[in-house]
Amino acid sequence: MLMAIGAILFGLVLLVWSADKFVEGAAATAKHLGMPTLLIGMVIIGFGTSAPELAVSAMAAADGNPGLALGNGYGSNITNIALIVGLTAIIAPIAVHSQVIRKELPILVVLTLIAGAQLLDGELSRTDGWVLLGVFSAVMGWSIFQGFRGKNDSLAEGVDSEIIAHPMPMKSAVIWLLAGLVLLIISSRILVWGAVTIAQSLGISDLVIGLTIVAIGTSLPELASALAAVKKNEHDLILGNILGSGIFNTLAVVGLAAVIQPLSVAPEVLYRDWALMLALTVGLLVMGFGMTGWRKMITRVDGALLLTVYLAYTAYLLSTVVAGA
Repeated sequence: MLMAIGAILFGLVLLVWSADKFVEGAAATAKHLGMPTLLIGMVIIGFGTSAPELAVSAMAAADGNPGLALGNGYGSNITNIALIVGLTAIIAPIAVHSQVIRKELPILVVLTLIAGAQLLDGELSRTDGWVLLGVFSAVMGWSIFQGFRGKNDSLAEGVDSEIIAHPMPMKSAVIWLLAGLVLLIISSRILVWGAVTIAQSLGISDLVIGLTIVAIGTSLPELASALAAVKKNEHDLILGNILGSGIFNTLAVVGLAAVIQPLSVAPEVLYRDWALMLALTVGLLVMGFGMTGWRKMITRVDGALLLTVYLAYTAYLLSTVVAGA
């Protein structure tokens, strides 16, 4: 048990560090290759901050732990919106004024509905997985199109300032890109082993482990990015990372896991976890879009509400563990 706990802690630390280096290397490499700044923010950084979820869920599916794979994907979305956006908004209200984010929010709602429809039959087949990956490819195509058009978007300005503040030579960027990717795979393997071992030892479902411990751990890059962005008053970077990660988690993370190994879906995943994920996404849409004016704030009250929902949800999950013990 102690070895498993140590594996989780070490795996999480290495996972977060390697993801950070992977993002830095990928963003710098893309910039050297002439990729538009907005595209880097939407695709490269979005992929990088979701790389931990992608690696962990792929490993879990390959090892025959579908609950951990699905719980990590959906749990990360819940954590990103309820915990990270909530906590960040309490620290400083988040202004929403990026046109791209206003377009991505409704898309994320639609994608969440598509994901829910696939859960109705109690499983995610390989066909379902390929559908999710196909939709993901279409969304990325749209993002690339937007990236080449939205040169003056506020999200692009925020990403550009980050790249300028942390310049990296091409050689170093490629090295960190590759090293970060290798370490991501290694750390994911360690983390999955530790999580599954603890779940089996304590009789806890791997779904709950994925929704809580693993989801929080793999969401640490988004949390670190959000806290750094709020200090610099780069609000669109906060939501840009969260929305990009949400799209990756819903489509690529869950889709890849289902393609690797079809996933059986417990009923509570639909009426509890997916339902909350949908409610939070719609709630974020309402907060971010606003009813009047072009500029809308996610206020401290909104943040407190989101954080309260997250704490209540986590407490409920833990109560089910205690009740089942």
